[in-house]
Amino acid sequence: MNTLTAGSPAPAFSLLDQDGNTVSLSDFAGKKVLFYFYPKAMTPGCTVQAQGLRDTKAELDEHNVVVLGVSIDPVKRLGKFIERDNLNFTLLSDEDHAVAEQFGVWGEKKFMGKVYDGLHRISFLINEEGVIEHVFNKFKTKDHHEVVLNYLNEN
Repeated sequence: MNTLTAGSPAPAFSLLDQDGNTVSLSDFAGKKVLFYFYPKAMTPGCTVQAQGLRDTKAELDEHNVVVLGVSIDPVKRLGKFIERDNLNFTLLSDEDHAVAEQFGVWGEKKFMGKVYDGLHRISFLINEEGVIEHVFNKFKTKDHHEVVLNYLNEN
């Protein structure tokens, strides 16, 4: 797994959102994008992570940051996640994990003695010019939003 690093241009992507609409990185020119990968919608850790971002949306807005959550879930499941947890940001479906591979977040994982390929929980802050400004890869799901806001407030 070769995860992209700060200073790298973010790969151009187009993915379907929870409503089946195509969303591309170019749609957000002039804004910062928190492009966060999470393993599976509606699981405990992913729910806590999403709720933290939901609850700090106003603060993220003040920093001109748009949140895009990405998983390999089908579009239909993303819509259910948004509805169930009243999420106020866009979720994207990367079912074939092609975008995850471009960002270097698809790779070997271990869980309960099993080894398998899966999506790693890593977030990228993409700046207004489409360049990765920061990579968040050390956080707990419950404090992900705080780690992001701390970074934004310090920079």
